[in-house]
Amino acid sequence: MTPDAKLRTASNLRLRMLASVAMIAVATLALFLGGITLWVLAVVIALLMMSEWADLAKVTPREKRTAQFALSVPLALMAPASLILKTMDFFTLGLLAGAAFFVVIVTRHRQLALGVLYCGLPVFALMLIRRQEVVGALFTFWALAIVWACDIGAFFSGRTIGGPKLAPRLSPNKTWAGLIGGVLLASVLAAILHVGHGLPWRLTLATPFLAVLAQGGDLYESWLKRRAGVKDSGHILPGHGGVLDRLDGLVPVAPLAALLVIAPYFYR
Repeated sequence: MTPDAKLRTASNLRLRMLASVAMIAVATLALFLGGITLWVLAVVIALLMMSEWADLAKVTPREKRTAQFALSVPLALMAPASLILKTMDFFTLGLLAGAAFFVVIVTRHRQLALGVLYCGLPVFALMLIRRQEVVGALFTFWALAIVWACDIGAFFSGRTIGGPKLAPRLSPNKTWAGLIGGVLLASVLAAILHVGHGLPWRLTLATPFLAVLAQGGDLYESWLKRRAGVKDSGHILPGHGGVLDRLDGLVPVAPLAALLVIAPYFYR
């Protein structure tokens, strides 16, 4: 590697780390403030995700706007004031499915309709977790931190150790060492939350499996980008690409985390 290339790599790594710290700080602040602050941030992110998903699907600008408008309706019902009524949860889920159905009928793009669910379900799940009394902030932080820790652990262990590729056809940079490092760091974080803040055993023990699922979400988005012939889903985040590039692991994790959080309520 030439000195210029090394300099560019080091500069990109610093930019990536600074952007990561800033994003985690903003998300954590919104998380603990909760309420309307968290919802507004989540809605903005979901609509940006929908925009990038539409670009990967190579639809027209009009079809992209249709999908964003359709998604905005169930997102509006995810506001804290709406979800106070627990019966609204099922109605909101139905409306999210209805929005996806509307998009596929109007645009005839099944992938675009899938994007409505892909971008909307994680927001619904996080809002549902955050709404839990007393422990909502802790449980939501746990769900987010799984993905953060998995990304960080995978990045540094993959760069340090290297070794066999995880899925070279989908993502040539991901390694088995990265997967293991990400799962280990996420598990250690969950153990710390369990000992220090009382994270329940069912969530602590589920963490390694959710970390693997986060890596699966990452690979799925890599497949989408490869199919679309692009390196990144967007360019809005310095050193990271698009919003989808950063939240692909959260998409499968958040709904399952929400189910684990509310599971005890089904047995009351």
